[in-house]
Amino acid sequence: LQQISRMLMKLFQRARLEKPVQVDPKAAEFTLSLLIALSGTGYVTTRSAAAALISLSGDTLLAKYRALFQFYAVPGGKEALITHSALRSLLTDLNQIPAIVGGGCSLSCVEIAIHDCFCGVLNAAIVEEKFLSWLRSEPAVLLWLPTCYRLSATEMVSHEATCR
Repeated sequence: LQQISRMLMKLFQRARLEKPVQVDPKAAEFTLSLLIALSGTGYVTTRSAAAALISLSGDTLLAKYRALFQFYAVPGGKEALITHSALRSLLTDLNQIPAIVGGGCSLSCVEIAIHDCFCGVLNAAIVEEKFLSWLRSEPAVLLWLPTCYRLSATEMVSHEATCR
């Protein structure tokens, strides 16, 4: 926890330099509390913390998906690959985020998503393009991710229309 706390402090200090008005002074503290709550045990793994930070970042969906792939992929010769077990770990870690607010899905939901992702695949692992294609289909287990992205993207929209 101390290591993650120090990392979050540095991360938000840099962010505050770039966008001082948009970064709450307690952002690191709040984020650490969220990560601890996500773990449910008080022990936060680097991988699950990174998955949460990537998924909750302000980046585009495609950038998030690519970062998650790179973080969970295993070396596969010329290119990185996602195996069944790596995808299970990723989905389990990401499923903790909606679970904290009473959402999320069961282990069977994760298994169904893995089956769908690997449907028609003869190999034990998939390449990034197959992974991205599957994510673009908005699988139910991760439907919260593009939904949150769209909600945050619309917060920045302003228009000059007036209502009666």
